[in-house]
Amino acid sequence: MKYLCLVYEEEAKVAALPEHESASITDDDLAYIEELKWSGHCLASARLRPAETAATVRVHNGSVFISDAPVGAKEGLGGFHLIDARDLNDAIRIAAKMPRACLGSIEVRPLEECPPG
Repeated sequence: MKYLCLVYEEEAKVAALPEHESASITDDDLAYIEELKWSGHCLASARLRPAETAATVRVHNGSVFISDAPVGAKEGLGGFHLIDARDLNDAIRIAAKMPRACLGSIEVRPLEECPPG
């Protein structure tokens, strides 16, 4: 079954990290992603640019509204990992080892796949 692991980080906490600590977390993160790819668990993975580069789109009564600010939250969406796991417990086990979990949280959500065609 496929799960989307959404990586939420406190951007202020990330920005305040000393360079060596930030580099260490990034190195650990990249190594873990490679481990997940090698084991067949990682299907896709990406970091996101900072929240201030986002646009938020809302549609109300047929009108489109665009904001140059992200949806407000203490933790911002910093990246994602699309994984293949046996079940939710396996997906949680995988997410718990993600190095960036120490900077915020990892939301693990099962995918509801669309039928082909």
